[in-house]
Amino acid sequence: MTSTILFVDDEPDLEALILQKFRRQIRDGLVTIIFARDGLEALESLEQNPHVDMVVSDINMPRMDGLSLLAKLQEAEDKKSTIIVSAYGDMSNIRTAMNRGAFDFLTKPIDFVDLETTIQKTIRHIEMLREVRRRQAEAERAHASLSRFFSPEIARRLAVGGEGDGMAVQWRNVATIFTDITGFTSLVESALPETLGELLNEYVGGMTEIVFAHEGTVAKIIGDAIQILFNAPGDQPDYATRAIACAHDLDLWAEDFRARWKDRGVNFGTTRIGAHAGPALVGNFGGNRFFDYTAYGDTINTAARLEAANKHLGTRICVSASIAEGAGKFQGRPVGELVLRGRSEPLRAFEPLPPAKFEQPATTQYSAAFARMEAGDAAAMPAFAALVGMHADDPLAGFHLKRLLNGAKGIRMQLE
Repeated sequence: MTSTILFVDDEPDLEALILQKFRRQIRDGLVTIIFARDGLEALESLEQNPHVDMVVSDINMPRMDGLSLLAKLQEAEDKKSTIIVSAYGDMSNIRTAMNRGAFDFLTKPIDFVDLETTIQKTIRHIEMLREVRRRQAEAERAHASLSRFFSPEIARRLAVGGEGDGMAVQWRNVATIFTDITGFTSLVESALPETLGELLNEYVGGMTEIVFAHEGTVAKIIGDAIQILFNAPGDQPDYATRAIACAHDLDLWAEDFRARWKDRGVNFGTTRIGAHAGPALVGNFGGNRFFDYTAYGDTINTAARLEAANKHLGTRICVSASIAEGAGKFQGRPVGELVLRGRSEPLRAFEPLPPAKFEQPATTQYSAAFARMEAGDAAAMPAFAALVGMHADDPLAGFHLKRLLNGAKGIRMQLE
């Protein structure tokens, strides 16, 4: 790689002497040398030759001296590595030069062996800086790409660590959340394009910010649906707790969003949320030319089906026992044993509740009615009837009452 050096000196015979001493390096393409007679000419030359790698400057020159030139060079965004040449023993100028950012200094009369050694040292320093800047630029580009999927802190770590820091495909235990919006297809068909664009961008942006606040990973966004991962790519021992907290915040934000848009005359659907925990195949499945960090496996499919189960249950959040049992101090109420589409074994499910709702008497009343239903007690039906009578806005209690009225028994139910 050719290094370009700007020599700044008003001595008339210096140019010929430098060209003679560096003729071999110039011939071999190792260096290119240009000259200026004072600081002002040097600044003009740098404007015309921004690729200059280093400056070797005398101090005593007409119009603009070397120390003034050095100060100007340090003000520039692209600071040039500068070697200052001073008369032997002029320590005051040398100290000023070093304080102003000079990389090194030489004394006159110039020892050309010393000059060549100093230039080589400076070139190595410049190459090191170039490599640091190149890596920083790569990391910034990687961070910009990864920030679409990961929280800022995880994106920063992955941008520095690369494939070896959780990007390769691997089996690992995860918590996964699926969200979807009721009636979204109808909204797409009826809304104006500009309204739909604003609506969906605000919705996805807000939901993503909540995921990132809980340090979750956005694995997929398909239209209105969002898939979220915890404990991937990095380790999060409390991943089940994070998933529950994230689900609550997503629900709260989505309901507020829906109310705001309703005030603007847009009927935005309810956001349904399903969550499950277990092993999944996680990593970048995009090959060498496309980045697609996502997860596959039965755990992922189950979370998606729990999201869909909300439609039948009347709930907005439905989570599996694996999430509820893994979360610290889980607060919620049992839904029942769900036989989900495509599965033969039942899955025990729960509806997480925020603390204020969990502590209400209605939750205790629901738990007592559910326990009777689980035991096959005939008193379950009047218990749910009493609950619905006092809380007609409780769709899960209404769901169970309807089941019992239709002759169902127990807590196992088949969902299509």
